[in-house]
Order: sequence, then structure tokens, then C-alpha cells
Amino acid sequence: MSAPPESDVLLIENVPVTNSSPVGGVVSIWTINRPDKLNALNAEVNSALKAACGWAESDDTVRVIIITGAAPNEPPEGKRPKPNAFAAGADISEFVGKSSADVRPIFDENPWESVWNLTKPTIGMVDGFALGGGAELALSCDLRLATPRSKFGTPEINLGLIPGGGGTQRLCRLVGYGRAMEMVMGGEMIDGEEAHRIGLINHLVEADELLEQTMTLAQNFASKSPHTIRVAKAAVRAALEQPFSAGILAERDLFCALFDTADMEIGVNAFLNRENAEWTGA
Repeated sequence: MSAPPESDVLLIENVPVTNSSPVGGVVSIWTINRPDKLNALNAEVNSALKAACGWAESDDTVRVIIITGAAPNEPPEGKRPKPNAFAAGADISEFVGKSSADVRPIFDENPWESVWNLTKPTIGMVDGFALGGGAELALSCDLRLATPRSKFGTPEINLGLIPGGGGTQRLCRLVGYGRAMEMVMGGEMIDGEEAHRIGLINHLVEADELLEQTMTLAQNFASKSPHTIRVAKAAVRAALEQPFSAGILAERDLFCALFDTADMEIGVNAFLNRENAEWTGA
């Protein structure tokens, strides 16, 4: 396993996969570490996320990525604690005095697309605020788990802006046109229960169970053939990116191609022999 990139604003912990095959697989947990700023996304965080994506994509031991935000620090005596946050949007101070020419390069090479384009499963583990660019980061993950105290929203409209990290597109595909329009044009927050009701998150989990349930999902995904997991993700993505008839053909091509892989033979024989599959990843 190669060493992950080091950053003070993005902490990376690699947890071994139980009974990994091929051996050495890990679930990589990425924690945005700006708790005093509610884990807001600034240039340093964005750069760290992109670097982490490049590392994870190239390292075969990384099977699943979990993205989360650091818990609040203990407050000074007599002060109220800061609220929990996944990522409470972009660091708005970096927008001051910017023109479209200044902003476009930042958004052309952005962390949301880096996460979205990973071929490995990604899970957003949300406890607290996920607003603006933070909501878009959660939307860039394949799945989302959140606590009831979480708050999701796209408040950019209140700044004279709209979501710029894919939020309008991914939100519409997750929750439908009407709800996406309401969230984008209204700029209001919704809580974890409402996010679960409308399909924005996969699971609503109490805070003290969030890590355990997220890791259960991640370990399950990580126990499968790494190659077949990548193919499965590509097939489901085809439903978003292609017309229905083209998606059906893409799925068929991917399905048939798996019959030429070692892991298909391993999986079928393990099933017939009532054994655990020992994947090769090919």
C-alpha cells in the first residue's frame, strides 16, 4: 500500500477489511478537519480532497472511501460548543473580489468531480451541517448516511449564486425536479428525517451508531470482487448518463464481459461448492 497524501485539513485513516481478498484491502476514512470553521471547504481542503482521490484511485488496496467531517472541539470555558458539521459549505471569504475568470479554473478542477469520478464506492457519513459545497460533496458520494440532527441545504441563492459543484444536477436526479427546485430556489435547510423521506440519504442513523453502520456497509462492499464492484458502479452510472435504451446495452456489454474474468469463475464455483470466494480482483 502506498502512503496517502498528508494534510492537516484532511485526515486519512485506513481500516483493514475483514477477510479481505485480495489480501490487504482497506476502507479509507477521510475526515475534513476544520472543526472551528464547521469544516467549511476552502482551497486547502479542496486541494487535499483532489490529492486523496488521485491516491485512492491508483492504490489497489483501497476498496471503499468514507468521507466525513471532524467533530467539534471542546469549547473554552464559558463558551457554547460549535455544532456538528459534515461541511458547512464553501469558505465564503474566498469569494470576495473574485470575477468569473478567477472562479472558473477553481470550479473546472474541483473536488466534487474528483470524488464523483472515483471508480470505487464512496459513502458520505454526515452528522450535522451539510450545506452548499458541503451538500454537493455529500451528493458526489455514491451513498449517504446521516443523523437526525443533520441539516442539508443549498443556500447559495441567498448570496446571489447557485450551486456550482454539480448540486443542481445531482440533487434533481436524487429527489426529483420539484424538490430540487424548491431547495435550490428557496435556500432553506431540511433535517435528516426529511432528507431520508425524500431519498436524499440512504439511511437515517442515530449519532452513536453512525460510524458502526457506515462501516458495516463499507465492509460489505469491500468484501466483494474489486473489479466487479467497479463494473457494477459503471453500470449503474450509465442510468444517469445515457438514455434508457443505451443504458440497457451498456449494462449488457459489461455483464457479458465479466464472463471473461477470473473473479466470475471464482464466484460461480464458490457458490456451487458452498465456499467463500477468494477474489483475485481481475
